[in-house]
Amino acid sequence: MPIRKREWTAPDGTVKTAWQVNYTDQAGKRRAKQFTKKKEADAWAITAAAEVQRGVHTADSASITVAKAAERWLDAVRANKREPTTIAAYDQHVRLHIVPKCGTRRLSQLTAPEVKRFLDEWLVELSRPMAIRVLRSLKAIITEAQTAGLVAQNVALAVKPRKVKRDKAKVTPPPKQALRAILAAAAKGEDAMGRAAVELATFTGLRASELRGLSWRSVDLKRARVTVEQRADAAGVIGPPKSEAGHRTISLPARVVTVLKLWKLKCKPGAMDLVFPSTRGKPISHRVLTVNHVEPIMAAAKVEKFGLHAFRHAAASLWIEQGLTAKRVQMLMGHSSITMTFDTYGHLFDQAQKDDDDAAAIERALFST
Repeated sequence: MPIRKREWTAPDGTVKTAWQVNYTDQAGKRRAKQFTKKKEADAWAITAAAEVQRGVHTADSASITVAKAAERWLDAVRANKREPTTIAAYDQHVRLHIVPKCGTRRLSQLTAPEVKRFLDEWLVELSRPMAIRVLRSLKAIITEAQTAGLVAQNVALAVKPRKVKRDKAKVTPPPKQALRAILAAAAKGEDAMGRAAVELATFTGLRASELRGLSWRSVDLKRARVTVEQRADAAGVIGPPKSEAGHRTISLPARVVTVLKLWKLKCKPGAMDLVFPSTRGKPISHRVLTVNHVEPIMAAAKVEKFGLHAFRHAAASLWIEQGLTAKRVQMLMGHSSITMTFDTYGHLFDQAQKDDDDAAAIERALFST
């Protein structure tokens, strides 16, 4: 790429100097870029030549700013009818963290080291999970622009947060004693909805959103099965499960079938045919289900209070204890990958195996000759 020195006289009479790189991009179009120092022009020319050869170069004049690309991405997210809470979270990532950091930068000017610096700053300014989510949004923004031909490569894809062992604390399911106390208190109480919720959550591992969006048509009391076909988001909007793996069918123990039959007799019918409706027949809110129905049962059971998600962990731990394979647990939990199952419950599988080994060791010690 040829580099030439340019000199001209400014309106105030001063002599200006610049170094201009002239080149032809991968599409055969002639381009030029100007620098104040020759060493900057030399360094850029080497990088640009390599990018042109690989077909991943984008001229600044053909690119757009990160802020503009973010607007395009959010429009695409809205057009895909994502959940309102998801759109609000993405909008927050853009407004509060991405645009203030690099909104005026053109996509063609971004480099992987620069994005790595943004991530390092986000890790200091935000919680680690939030920083990683913001990075994912930035990657999605650039990918959307790349698809539209506004940038030739996504430099952010090369940036990954360094893994640390303390990324995720080990899941600790509620003790069996606490679960027995809760189920007993629910049976003695008068809140049929609350009892149905804790029984269903404990023995099926449904997410809170899946419980709130569950309809009676998905509950087969004759065949003792519940099928997850939809969920209710934080705003009470009914939609599909979190992923394709979220669609699943789970068998119900006889006790849960009995509890659901009793609740169905008392449950007020509504147009949405929900198992856990609000007083207006809409999906009950997470807060109302927790505060008005589940927490009073915990208080009556005199156990430590925990959230609805803990019942999901309880179901997983009980399945693992009963010897179900990791693949089976993945399916029942609705995890999109076996990696997610092991990341969350791997230590419980290890413990179950250790318990089996300990039992076998005792047997050998007692009866070996």
